Amino acid sequence: MNIKINSPFKGLPKEVAVLTSISFLVAVGFGLIIPAIPLFAKSFGVSNTLIGLIISSFAIMRFISGLFAGKLVDRFGERLVLGVGLFMVSIFTLISGLAQSYEQLLIFRTAGGLGSSMFSVSAGALILRVVSDNQRGQAQSLYNGGFIAGGVAGPAFGGALIAISPRAPFFIYSGLLIVAGIVSLIFLHESRLGAKVEQAKEERALTIKEALAIKPYLYSLFLAFLGSWILFGMRSSILPLFVVEDLKASPSLVGLSFTVALIAQGSVMVRAGKHSDKNGRKPVILTGFSIVMASLGILFLANNVTVYLIAMIVMGLGAGFAASAGAIVGDVIKGKSGKVYAFWQMAGDAGMMVGPVLLGFISDAFSYRTAIGVSAAVFSLAIIVALKIPETNSAHLGDSRKPPINEI
Repeated sequence: MNIKINSPFKGLPKEVAVLTSISFLVAVGFGLIIPAIPLFAKSFGVSNTLIGLIISSFAIMRFISGLFAGKLVDRFGERLVLGVGLFMVSIFTLISGLAQSYEQLLIFRTAGGLGSSMFSVSAGALILRVVSDNQRGQAQSLYNGGFIAGGVAGPAFGGALIAISPRAPFFIYSGLLIVAGIVSLIFLHESRLGAKVEQAKEERALTIKEALAIKPYLYSLFLAFLGSWILFGMRSSILPLFVVEDLKASPSLVGLSFTVALIAQGSVMVRAGKHSDKNGRKPVILTGFSIVMASLGILFLANNVTVYLIAMIVMGLGAGFAASAGAIVGDVIKGKSGKVYAFWQMAGDAGMMVGPVLLGFISDAFSYRTAIGVSAAVFSLAIIVALKIPETNSAHLGDSRKPPINEI
């Protein structure tokens, strides 16, 4: 009996499979060093505040270099910028692992943020550009799925490496980035992208000012900011402390809860992406952000480990649907426009920067539950935006035009 297994990449440009493989390698390595960074920095005898600076400096550099990375994409193309960005992160990660002082670690880790910005902007812009409107949600879901799979696998090996040395994960991550860079240069052929590049040149790339005049794009910036605030900022800052100090649970539960949330997210992400391609972005986005809002309510009321884990699973499911919001950017910019995509990514980076600082202040002044409640109140704005955002999937609308300027 022959069993047919349909590839999730069937019918998609091969760039999608290549970029998904690269995202997996990057995420595995990133998962290796995340638990190692605080321990390595602590070995230099610095305070927790300075350890936090090491972690945030990477995101800050990504934020301030976003538009620069977008300009590089518009000038030199996604393939070259992507490969160079990966090699840059690899080099600075390797040097970080060899750092002999806190100051060296801070400088080298911060510098790696520029390469990360170059990689993420070019990869995101490329995957949105090479697919058609009726494939964009599925393609982006697969790409994000690579990060999720890597994010689940990385920490599992990271603990064993840290036991050897807190420097070891840096060296492994550097090697994985070199492999990812080689994959990008070999398999993302210029000849394969040539027709797409010429097509993009025929349609002038949007400027940021023009993109901001398109209501769906403007709304997508708010969704990126609010989504990152919760799904990255809150999860990585106060939730681990909430588990240990409020719920009195073991620190190991933090890793378990993040893992089950990622598995839940990955279980629905590709289906949600296909659904947004077939039935439109808006209903999928509204569903996703509504589910995340519900998870915040459960989390606020959680008084034991079981309820907390339920909240994290629900949050993961919501994140899987909410990921379709990124497809809006590809719907509205159509051609090559690295700066416009970079600006959208910067909105997400801003959420990751502002959220942890503000929530940390609130939890210090009041409580972790108050911080979660404030997050829920702020996140309710995302539901309002999701209700107002126009449909942008031209395949679903039955035409291939961009949404008109100032369309409500």
